[in-house]
Amino acid sequence: MLFRKLIDSPWLYFGLAAVVLLAAVFSQFERVDVEVPRGEVSDIAELSERRDLNVLFILIDTLRADRVGAYGYERATTPNIDALAARGIRFEQVESQSSWTKASMASLWTGLLPAQTGVLRFSHALPEEVKLPSEIFQEAGFRTAGVWRNGWIASNFGFDRGFDVYTRPMPNNPSNNLRRNSPSSHRLEGTDLDATQAGVEFLTGSRDQPFFLYLHYMDVHQYLYSDTSPVYGSSFSDIYDSALHWVDQNVGALVAALKGEGLLDNTVIIIASDHGEAFFEHGDEGHGRTLYWEVQGVPLIVALPIAIDGGIVVEEPVANIDIWPTILDLVGLPGLTGAEGRSLLPLVLASGEGAGSEREELQGRTLFAQLDRAWGRDSQDADEILSLRKEPYRFIYSRKFPEESKLFDHSSDPVELDDLSGSAPEMVARFEREAEDLFERAQPEWEVREIELDEMMRAQLRALGYDVSPPDPFEEAKRRAAGKSTEAQEESGP
Repeated sequence: MLFRKLIDSPWLYFGLAAVVLLAAVFSQFERVDVEVPRGEVSDIAELSERRDLNVLFILIDTLRADRVGAYGYERATTPNIDALAARGIRFEQVESQSSWTKASMASLWTGLLPAQTGVLRFSHALPEEVKLPSEIFQEAGFRTAGVWRNGWIASNFGFDRGFDVYTRPMPNNPSNNLRRNSPSSHRLEGTDLDATQAGVEFLTGSRDQPFFLYLHYMDVHQYLYSDTSPVYGSSFSDIYDSALHWVDQNVGALVAALKGEGLLDNTVIIIASDHGEAFFEHGDEGHGRTLYWEVQGVPLIVALPIAIDGGIVVEEPVANIDIWPTILDLVGLPGLTGAEGRSLLPLVLASGEGAGSEREELQGRTLFAQLDRAWGRDSQDADEILSLRKEPYRFIYSRKFPEESKLFDHSSDPVELDDLSGSAPEMVARFEREAEDLFERAQPEWEVREIELDEMMRAQLRALGYDVSPPDPFEEAKRRAAGKSTEAQEESGP
C-alpha cells in the first residue's frame, strides 16, 4: 500500500531525470562540488524564522566515526561527507544509545534512553504515546517521506508514523559493478542506490512544498561496494572502507540532486548513524554485543543552507538523543515532549563564536547507552549492560554480573584496553550508584508493545544477517557450564 502511494504520487514521474542525474554523478565525480550562500555564526539562530527550509536526514547504518575523513581518517573514504562537514557543523564526540539498530533508532527518534522507550528486545515496538519528529514535521505542513532498507525500522515496529510515504525501495536489477564480501553469509536484496534513486525521485517532485526526507542506508552494514570505489585490501575492515566510499558517492548524488533542483540553499542536511562496528578491538567483529567505543562512537554532521567559513566543530561529548531536539530547534518547530536529549544549539553557537553561552546543562553530562545482550532470544532472561560516559571515563556496568563491570580512562587509554576497575573502587562505586539510579528513574511510562514476528518476518531479518531464532537449549547449557559470557552468542551482528 505504501509503495502504491509512492507510485501514484506526482514526484515519481521525474524518475527518468533522476536516473540520468545519478548516472552522471557516479560516472564523473569523486566529490560533488556545491556552493551555498555564505553566512556567519550569528545567522544560524535566525534560521528558525525561515519558513522555506527542508530537512534531509541521512542515516548510514553501522558507520563508526573514526572511518570518516572529517574525523581524521587517513583514507579518503568520504569526500562528499567531508565537504558537508567543512561548511557546516561537526560534532566531534557523539555517543549512540545502543549498539543494535532498533534500540538505537527508537532512542534517536524519541530523544529518550532505551530504558525509557522500553525498546530493548527484538519483539519490542515504538511506544504509541510518544510523538515522533516525522509527526511534528507532518503537522507543520511538510511533505514527509522515509526510505529504508533495514527491517528493524519497518512499519510494523511503529517507525512509519508521521510519514506520508514510508517504503522499502524495490531492488533494481543487480549491477555487475557492485560487490559484496561481508562477515555475514546472508545477502540483502538491492543496494543503497535503490534508496538514493527513490530519494532523488522524491526531491525532484518537492519544489513546491517544504519536505522532510529520511534515507536509511545499509551498504556499509552489508559491506557492499562498487568497482569504482577504492579497493583498500581484503580484510573485513578494508572492505568496510570500500563500502563506505560507495555510500559516500550516494550522498554526493543526493547533494547533486538538491543542487540541480535549486534546493541546496534552503535544505538542512544531517549525516548520522545508529551505531558503529567492531573489528576485533575487544575480541569481537560486528555490533550488538558490547558497548565499547568502536560500536558507540558515531558521526554527526549538520550541513546548513548557509556556508560557515571553516565550519564549526563542537568538542563537547553529545548523544544521538540530542539530534532531533537540536534540528527541531534549528528550524523553529516544536520540540519533543519529555525528551532526555537536549538542543545543542547553545553549544554550536558557543563553539562557532569562541565565546560563552547558556550551555552549562550541556557540559559534563553523563551519556548513557544500554544493551540487553539477550535481545535476540525469545526466552532468555534479560542480560543488561549499561555504558556511562562521563569524560574522561567510560564505565560499562553489568547488572546481572556486576563483577564484569569495567572502567576506562580516555585521557590515557582512548581505545579502552586498560580496565581500571580493580584499582579505583571508589569511582566504580560512584558509577554503580549512578547506573542503578538510572534503572530506577528511567522506566517506561507505558506498557511496552510487543510485535509477533511470523516466519516471513524472521526470514527477512535473517537476510540482514540477524539471528532471531529461539535458543538451542543444549547450546545454552554448554555456554553456562563453560562460564562463557553471553556477549558473543549472536553469530552475526544486527
